[in-house]
Amino acid sequence: MNFEDENFELREIQRLEGHTDKVWSVAWKPATGINGVPAVFASCSGDKTVRIWEEDSTGSFQCQAVLEETHTRTVRSCAWSPSGKFLATASFDATTAIWENVGVDFECVSTLEGHDNEVKSVSWNNSGSLLATCGRDKSVWIWEVLPGNEFDCVSVLQGHTQDVKMVQWNPSMDTLFSCSYDNTIKVWVEDGDSDDWHCIQTLGESNSGHTSTVWSLSFDASGDKMVSCSDDLTIKVWTSKMQEGDQNAPWKHVCTLSGYHDRTIFSVHWSREGIIASGAADDAICLFVENNDNEVEGPSFKLLLKKEKAHEMDVNSVQWNSGDRRLLASASDDGTLKIWELVRLSGQKLL
Repeated sequence: MNFEDENFELREIQRLEGHTDKVWSVAWKPATGINGVPAVFASCSGDKTVRIWEEDSTGSFQCQAVLEETHTRTVRSCAWSPSGKFLATASFDATTAIWENVGVDFECVSTLEGHDNEVKSVSWNNSGSLLATCGRDKSVWIWEVLPGNEFDCVSVLQGHTQDVKMVQWNPSMDTLFSCSYDNTIKVWVEDGDSDDWHCIQTLGESNSGHTSTVWSLSFDASGDKMVSCSDDLTIKVWTSKMQEGDQNAPWKHVCTLSGYHDRTIFSVHWSREGIIASGAADDAICLFVENNDNEVEGPSFKLLLKKEKAHEMDVNSVQWNSGDRRLLASASDDGTLKIWELVRLSGQKLL
């Protein structure tokens, strides 16, 4: 898609209420919102619940299910398995719950225990065979998905010196990334000989990394570019030659976006078409696209638009849907979710 010389608007489609506390995270269900399948997403909150929202025939979203009475504290993160059959939810109660989606119902089929305290994030690998969790106990756990809804911890990764905020698998290979209150991003791979996992790279201040807590990271569709955001008020883009088959290829800093948010940036997400969305404590959402003007120096990015006062309080999570419409979901401390559509200012939807 060409973003040159076009004006765009992030149009609010719907404001969703129902949670009774901060909404921390949102996750679109894979393969929904496309080919006539209604879009579905999950949200999780400080109210200890997870809500499942589904698009109706008019294009607006309704709450279809409330998953409760399983977690006893804040639910901080939620993630769908690639097939959409399972939803994993990570909670401050030190557990990760696995929910199976059967028809319109969700049943908790497994509870993963092991972290000492708050679990902050959960992520499935691209094949759905591995699950990663991380938490305030500074550790990252890797779980193998076994038949019969069994999950076996295959590795506990100790390397971060502080609270681990997020785990994310690369979309094209089984390489795991974690980011932390210790200001670093770590890259983990499995040792083919010993089947154990180890850190092959730490992206920190010494290699143009962040100077404060790294809150979130996301990959482009190919998996060879990564974006991260931080308490240092910057967004950084990284690149690697991993796609050429070398899982150990180093990640290098490409560019830093600064001056767009003036409070902590909590969330970044890269759309299939290459649009980076960011959400921050300044209540704003920004969208960035690659700037094709100066290919000589490598990729750089420019602001497509900034939505001031997207929410009444901190924006904790932004997530693009990969379906037919260019929808973005956002979650906030104000207890609401919003669905946005990116449209050309001529009013034309981005098809």
